[in-house]
Amino acid sequence: MARAPKHSRVAVLGASPKEDRYSFKAVHMLGEHGHVPIPVHPKGHEVDGIPGVKSLPDITGPIDTLTFYVNAQISDAEFDNIIRLKPRRAIFNPGAENENLATKLEAAGIEVVRACTLVMLRTDQF
Repeated sequence: MARAPKHSRVAVLGASPKEDRYSFKAVHMLGEHGHVPIPVHPKGHEVDGIPGVKSLPDITGPIDTLTFYVNAQISDAEFDNIIRLKPRRAIFNPGAENENLATKLEAAGIEVVRACTLVMLRTDQF
């Protein structure tokens, strides 16, 4: 598992503006660790002072990592958008597991990680 370079762009699918949510904490901690988080949520709200986008197709420019904070039903519907986005890797956080999608992404050449983004950042494995 290769680490993301500093200043890499990371899409956070399911980012919440609620400070007690893990997706909010991920956006915050990604910034603290030198990455550029891109909050993605249908409402397109700001998360931790960072402007969000409403969908994956709204992201312009390259993405190193896509980290999931949505259930399998939501993430399944994003397959085509993920393929168009071409992230180097996808992280399925606890509670966002989706083996069907993970298998498809691996077959498409995207590295799949089944881990917690927050733990990966804290332990210098991100």
